[in-house]
Amino acid sequence: MISARRFLVMLTATAVLIGGWLLATRASNDPQPAKTEPAISGSASNTSVSTSDSVLTKEIERIIEESDSAQARWGVFIASTRDGRVLSSRDGDRRFTPASNMKIFTTAVALDVLGADYRWRTSVYSVRPMDANGVVDGDLTLYGRGAPDFDSKAKGGLPALVDQLYERGLRRVRGGVIGDESYFRAENYAVGWQWNDLQWYYGAEPSALTIDENSVEVTIAPANKGGSAASVVVNPDDKYVRLTNNTTTGARDAITSIGIQRGLSSNELQVWGEFPASGRSFSAFLSVHDPALHAATIFKRLLTARGIQVEGDARSRDFRVAEADRFDPRTAVELANAESAPLAEIVRVTNKESNNLFAELLLRTLGKERGSTVPDPDPRRHATRGDDAAGAAVVKKWLSDHGVAVRDLAIHDGSGLSRLDLITPESAVGLLIAIARSSAAPAFRNSLPVAGRDGTLRGRLQTLGGRVSAKTGYLTYTHALSGYITVDGGEELAFSIICNDAAGRGHPGQVLDEIVRRIARSQRAGTPKAP
Repeated sequence: MISARRFLVMLTATAVLIGGWLLATRASNDPQPAKTEPAISGSASNTSVSTSDSVLTKEIERIIEESDSAQARWGVFIASTRDGRVLSSRDGDRRFTPASNMKIFTTAVALDVLGADYRWRTSVYSVRPMDANGVVDGDLTLYGRGAPDFDSKAKGGLPALVDQLYERGLRRVRGGVIGDESYFRAENYAVGWQWNDLQWYYGAEPSALTIDENSVEVTIAPANKGGSAASVVVNPDDKYVRLTNNTTTGARDAITSIGIQRGLSSNELQVWGEFPASGRSFSAFLSVHDPALHAATIFKRLLTARGIQVEGDARSRDFRVAEADRFDPRTAVELANAESAPLAEIVRVTNKESNNLFAELLLRTLGKERGSTVPDPDPRRHATRGDDAAGAAVVKKWLSDHGVAVRDLAIHDGSGLSRLDLITPESAVGLLIAIARSSAAPAFRNSLPVAGRDGTLRGRLQTLGGRVSAKTGYLTYTHALSGYITVDGGEELAFSIICNDAAGRGHPGQVLDEIVRRIARSQRAGTPKAP
């Protein structure tokens, strides 16, 4: 769930305690007797596991039972992508917390339903047209539709909107700037997110008006003089996040004991504790509260810097406003717009870097674009909610339409950060086989981390080179890996391995990788299909 860039930066910290909230990475697990499973995903006939496959199953059992993580719950399911024949299953039909393996469900369905070329549009509106003198009489509305990559620096982001407005002749706004996130009728967070995740970037609010991934970087370093406050820098330093620095630069041999806390419903940031004079600087990435207001604040600053006067304040608006204050873009004047990168690129970032925010915006977009309608007497209202429940319903329908059982699934978010998500290893493999047979297959496969090469698998399974493309998953006590592997016999298999309740001193990730290496030594892909 952590981008490679941010993970490397965070690793520069040494024993950093975050005031009762540990600055930690996140990411996804169980054991019982193996079961014989039928062929899946389009292969309706039942089949038994062959003698050679039973050997594989027994070896997987041995790897788990001889490990320090044997007391955890393990689920394993392996099948051929060619015809769905099953090689091995260990509690493959049992429910597990998937962690970031939830992302393969969200991204695969989004690619197939919306198309790899789908783009999000962010617009600037006014209620009345700009007059001949370049004046807008009223507010400017910065209207988001869920673009995950909208930012304050790139040419295609917020600066491009400001340039368009200036080139069209806008010079004065006789009102304020409103950041409007009402496109999604959704809560700030998904159900099942833990409160102590919310201040970190991986728990950022999935707003329809997202900017700069709804996060800021906080860099901490020792001062030049002992006893002085440590250096704490917020980037971007636009004063939206208000810093209180209560740190001290300690002796060279002092222990780093830095605390960081942002209020759950504010942008008041406190940093405290002691930083050794010999310590190396490190960065933490924090989410911001009310990202739509953050976007509006930056928008006003950029407008002013470009020479466009704004008389009013920056403020935000969501779907909860009173009837009289609701905004309908269909009755407004669009003054400028910007488009996101295509969905295929967004999905690539989502899976390679395990980006939670992107996954949440994908799920809400699915709900908005393809979800069921919400009764409303006014036909001008948005027809669909664009919340997590609506998006989850789209995902479940897609799975059901492609022969994947959904009765045992509980989908509460798009990223897997929710502790209430439940999938089965069999359903994950069914999804992988189904999407591999779709027109979205190239974009989806290209999004998965490749063992030993990139993304969250860059440092894992290096001896298997490009033979494994899979999505990692990690939460406290949970580890997971689901994807594709080309075995020694040349066959391609889809696999899902999930370990829950791994509270012991073992290293489930190492056990998981050992299982994958054993799968790679397979020579054939299951028994012949029954007539």
